Amino acid sequence: MREGYDEHPINPLPPVVWLLAAPIILGEMAFGLGQSGLMGPLAAGWRMDALQRFAFDPGIARAMVEQGVYPPHHLIRVATYAFVHGTVTHALMALVFILALGKMVGEVFSGLAVATVFLGSVIFGALVYAMMPFADVAIYGAYPGAYGLIGAFTWILWLRLGQTNSNRARAFSLIGMLMAIQLIFGLIFGGRPDWVADLAGFVAGFGLSFVVAPGGWRHTLAIIRRR
Repeated sequence: MREGYDEHPINPLPPVVWLLAAPIILGEMAFGLGQSGLMGPLAAGWRMDALQRFAFDPGIARAMVEQGVYPPHHLIRVATYAFVHGTVTHALMALVFILALGKMVGEVFSGLAVATVFLGSVIFGALVYAMMPFADVAIYGAYPGAYGLIGAFTWILWLRLGQTNSNRARAFSLIGMLMAIQLIFGLIFGGRPDWVADLAGFVAGFGLSFVVAPGGWRHTLAIIRRR
């Protein structure tokens, strides 16, 4: 047998990436089954029911803060909105980001760090979105978490460029390109304000990397001391 013949053609995904993707995959399978009609007429509305139960509504968040009352079934929306999507295409695009970027980040970060970046970005994205006075529609989908993984990947590039004394600004080319694409699509087709949550997710992912990445906190202290 040739050496390496039994090796996987591609590197397997870290288990944490599958754990983050699993609720989305299982949800879409359930929604698809409901749409097929095999589960009865009421099952066709499963996706809409899930969006109503789990999407993050900034109006509800503001009302909770104003009244000082935080019902658990509304409080969990700050995280659950990331696992429900409006369409199959919406979910597939989010999964592509999670699987691809989760693999790249997971090759450097621990599983716990990847989960912290993703969920921390989801939560931070929702909170920032709720603070925007123009945010008046509910958000759903994993994009803030995916952008958080982009932030972590950007941190990895930023660190490596610094180690080679290269221009660290190059690390931000991916997020710059994605935000430009969102701006163009928004101008052409009319945009939703959920880009705020996406951008906040990126900021959270980049910032959390200083703490959760291997050697991240030591690297942060080194930067502070040099200044």
